[in-house]
Amino acid sequence: MSRFPNLALAILLLFPVMATAAPVNYALQPDRSEVGFNYTLSGAQNRGTMPVSQASIQIDFDTFTASSVVASVDVRGARTGLIFATEALKASSVLDARNHPTIRFQSTAIRPNDLRNLSAGGKIDGLLTIRGITQPVTLDASLFRQQGTEAGDLSQLSFRISGAVSRSAFGASGYSDLVADTIELDIAARVVRAE
Repeated sequence: MSRFPNLALAILLLFPVMATAAPVNYALQPDRSEVGFNYTLSGAQNRGTMPVSQASIQIDFDTFTASSVVASVDVRGARTGLIFATEALKASSVLDARNHPTIRFQSTAIRPNDLRNLSAGGKIDGLLTIRGITQPVTLDASLFRQQGTEAGDLSQLSFRISGAVSRSAFGASGYSDLVADTIELDIAARVVRAE
């Protein structure tokens, strides 16, 4: 998946924000969204992806902290670029895709770094469930207009979300002699305003 355009093209606060009385619902573009993750295998950095299977996104442009995100990821669709690593990832000692085919995230708080300048990004606090184990996490997030949209057009948005999790905190500790515990997240999500 291609990287987002640079900030000068699409930072949300650089165009007029529409006045809204309530949060605006957005629908995921699943074919243009994915959870990327970086992991260390035998000392070498590698990248994998998982498809986002479902998302419920509400954005309140008047009170940004009232926005919310709920998303699910399909573990069975995970890819690492290495067939043996992909199979190990889905194994019972790691993500256990057979018994836990979904990873779920639900936001509990959205905290812009600067309410007067959303281009500064922000934090999303939430509950992440992997292998049936739920842990609190905090992720870094940025929100952009999609490339090619007009200034002031909030109908198509892109999110960039990053962070890191400990896989052992969720019981996904298999192959610890080969794979490092910290998994870095690099999430790309594109959404359109729901009718």
